[in-house]
Parts: sequence; C-alpha cells; structure tokens
Amino acid sequence: MSGVPHPFSGKVAVVTGAAGNIGLATAGRLASQGADLALLDVDAAKLEQARASLLEHEVRINIYTCDVTDSEQVRQTVETVVAELGQIDFLFNNAGYQGAFAPVQDYPEADFARVMQINVVGAFHVLRHVSRHMVARKFGRIVNTASMAGVQGPPNMAAYGASKFAIIGLTEVAAKDLAPYNIRVNAISPAFMGPGFMWDRQVELQAKAGSQYFSTDPKEVAQQMIGSIPMRRYGNINEIPGVVAFLLSDDSSYMTGVNLPISGGI
Repeated sequence: MSGVPHPFSGKVAVVTGAAGNIGLATAGRLASQGADLALLDVDAAKLEQARASLLEHEVRINIYTCDVTDSEQVRQTVETVVAELGQIDFLFNNAGYQGAFAPVQDYPEADFARVMQINVVGAFHVLRHVSRHMVARKFGRIVNTASMAGVQGPPNMAAYGASKFAIIGLTEVAAKDLAPYNIRVNAISPAFMGPGFMWDRQVELQAKAGSQYFSTDPKEVAQQMIGSIPMRRYGNINEIPGVVAFLLSDDSSYMTGVNLPISGGI
C-alpha cells in the first residue's frame, strides 16, 4: 500500500520449514514488511501452496525444495538463492520435527536419531552455509526456532527437548562467533501453540504416553496444559512472526545470543 513504510525493502529473507504453520506465517509477515523471500522446505507440493498463498505481497518469492539434513544440498540451495536473489540478509532457521512421545527408557532410538538429525544437524547445516555468505558481506540477522521444551524439559519428549536445548546452545555460540562480522543470532522459544495439528497431536500423544504429569484423557490433557500457562490460553501461531521480525529488525540492534520465550508466562 502506498505511503506505508516497508522496513525490510531491499532485504532477502531465507525461511526454512516454510511450508509449515510457523514458517508460512512468518514468511507472510516478512513479505508484508517488504522482504523478498527464499522459501525452503522438503515438501515441494506444500511449498507451491505456500508461495501461492503469499502472492498478494508485492515481493519476489522463490521456492526451493531442500532437505536440511543434507549439507551438500543445503550448500547448493544457498548458492542458488544468492545467484537468483542477489544476497541473503535474514535467516529464519525454522525447519523441525517434533518426534515421538514416550518416556526416556522406552524412547525409540531411530526416532531420537531422526529428531536430532533434522532439528540440530539440519539447523547447523543451514546456519553454517548461510553464515558463510553473511560473513563475506559483513551483515546478517539470524533467528533460530528453539522451544520452551529446550528451556524446561518436558516429560515424554527426550529427543525434541534435547534438540531444542541444543538449538539454544548453538544460538549462543554462533552469536559469539559471528558478532565480529556484524551478524546477530537470536532464538525464539514458543510454548503451547494452537489450535491445529501440532496442538492436537501433542495433546493426544501425551495422553497415550501415560505419565504422572498428564491424564490419559486428551480433553483433560488439554486443560492441564492450558492450566500450566499463567495467561491461561495457548498461543496463536500469528503471535510468533512479530517476535521474529523484531529480532531481524534494527529495533533489536543491540541483542544477540538471546532466546525469547513466546510462552504466555511459562
């Protein structure tokens, strides 16, 4: 719209996990503020749908099918993004997988490895290859998606909790390593978000896992989860993008190595 300032005009933002709810909502927010987008996801069909839903924004939107667990594929994708869009200013390092729900003594080994490969190794691959480009330009703003599961370990989520603790640690290390190059690295930690698939899945699987912490009735589990939140409600996905945009913007110019909870007070 004419007369409305676009603070991210001329900037290019890479969003991983862009076909998921958080990735897509955040991509829309960045596009509304003028950023050109490079949307990455492993699901090509959903990427096409994501791009189509964002066409109302008058920015460039390129999509790239990419498996973040494959370092060479990530490297090639980053090079293609730079070749096609000219640069990378912002990274929302968001691709992730929630994994199984089971007590640690019964947690499936294969699933633990898969969660760590996507959430930690994948995030590292993206951070490594994108930051190399940013170092050469001496400019960059990065936000990693962690979780309140990486702040207070939840029951029955050994892999996811461990992976998000690792993301917070990786954020703090990368912030120090990249600070000399005018690159800021921060993280966000959403808590319970709903409604939708992820909320329903978590409620149902916590009920099935069986523990002293939650009922075996999903309806009761939902109330128990909401009851643990000081604001007494779950968060809406649309309450995340503004925090990401803040961390990418000059409004947070003296913040790096920070993990911001989006948790309703947990």
